[in-house]
Amino acid sequence: MLTILGFTMIATFLVLIMLKKMSPIAALVLIPALFCVFVGKGAKLGDYVIDGVTSLAPTAAMLMFAIVYFGVMIDVGLFDPIVRGILKFCKADPLRIVVGTAVLAAIVSLDGDGSTTFMITVSAMYPLYKRLKMSLVVMTGVAAMANGVMNTLPWGGPTARAATALKLDASDIFVPMIPALAVGLLGVLALSYVLGRRERKRLGVLTLDEVLEPETETVLVGAGAGASGDGASAVAKKAARTGGSGSGFGSGSGADADLPEEDDDFRGLDPHRATLRPKLYWFNALLTVTLLTAMIMEWLPIPVLFLLGAALALTVNFPHMPDQKARLGAHAENVLNVSGMVFAAAVFTGVLQGTGMVDHMSKWLVSNIPDGMGPHMALVTGVLSIPLTYFMSNDGFYFGVLPVLAEAGQAHGVSSLEIARASLVGQPLHMSSPLVPAVYVLVGMAKVEFGDHTRFVVKWAALTSLVVLGAGILFGII
Repeated sequence: MLTILGFTMIATFLVLIMLKKMSPIAALVLIPALFCVFVGKGAKLGDYVIDGVTSLAPTAAMLMFAIVYFGVMIDVGLFDPIVRGILKFCKADPLRIVVGTAVLAAIVSLDGDGSTTFMITVSAMYPLYKRLKMSLVVMTGVAAMANGVMNTLPWGGPTARAATALKLDASDIFVPMIPALAVGLLGVLALSYVLGRRERKRLGVLTLDEVLEPETETVLVGAGAGASGDGASAVAKKAARTGGSGSGFGSGSGADADLPEEDDDFRGLDPHRATLRPKLYWFNALLTVTLLTAMIMEWLPIPVLFLLGAALALTVNFPHMPDQKARLGAHAENVLNVSGMVFAAAVFTGVLQGTGMVDHMSKWLVSNIPDGMGPHMALVTGVLSIPLTYFMSNDGFYFGVLPVLAEAGQAHGVSSLEIARASLVGQPLHMSSPLVPAVYVLVGMAKVEFGDHTRFVVKWAALTSLVVLGAGILFGII
């Protein structure tokens, strides 16, 4: 019964948010509370929620202060060179922009923290997507998949959990998986190329000057009569000063090229904004490098590091109290949205674990593996990791399910190392799970509905996971 209720609860949650019948934060709270009553343990709901909140409180604190820290770094101009470099590469070409998103997300993911990756990637790319009216779910989907592949780094979390759960060395798990993960990353880049071509065909190509200087004469090169598949034919040309209508950004409908000041989505690139601190650039760069190094080396807990970093960044860059309050106020919406979502997710995970639904679901899955699949338990583990790491936390999968799969594999002569490597396959999809706090940073900063992101990314992320699994089998790793 608990198994059925567990799967039903998850399915209900996903259907409601994808159909936009409930907001994610409401669904994360109300649906598990209702199912807790169905299970007959409504009296213990408070205990389950407190346990969930307690387990996720450090994550919420980390995200709160990480948003403040990186928000301040964006305000003072630390990432402006990255933005300019990406813009120079992209040249207002939708294809290059999507590929650039994947490359940037993969590079920033080297720090092992998804929230950091999404904050920097969205801050750099959002203005360009918004200004060209590109699909924002393409940005969130590509960034999440690139980060999911890179999340398998030994300091990213899943590999360390697998090593701990099975008492193995993390390097023995990760290093042999590098070729398969490289193929997965190439798959993300190939997918970003395909999605970019689709966006280019829909929107066309502008020159960078036309995007950054909307007050001047604007020429849109894009889809329309006589346009090629690459969007190479000019279909519209008008002077912004006329205020007339013509072909604009979007799917072909007219739009005024002289955008009002409040709609100028390149404000973040303003080289004259009051918050810039060019004289403190190298201090901020050194502080950020030190912070990331300390995080990777685990000198202090990550929430403590970001708390100290945010306090130091605010104090040095904005020594006057009114300025500090203004910066905190500027980032308060993101902080509230993300931390609220994390604590709401704590209700979901608390009920899943407290009622025993997770245990029953995992045991049911393992018990239904045919005996003939025993010698192929590594393949089974890889396939199961795709849905299981989406529907449950990494802790639940790696510490609850993986040991059972490894034990079943050993009984059929399959080594724990193969099982551990196969368990990493589902991470490209896992990074878009509603139980991953970082995904709310991604969709929140990109102003994308979580349901829209889910509908778009699930199929592509699952495909990426299968590419990694196939490469692992082909190379004899799994």
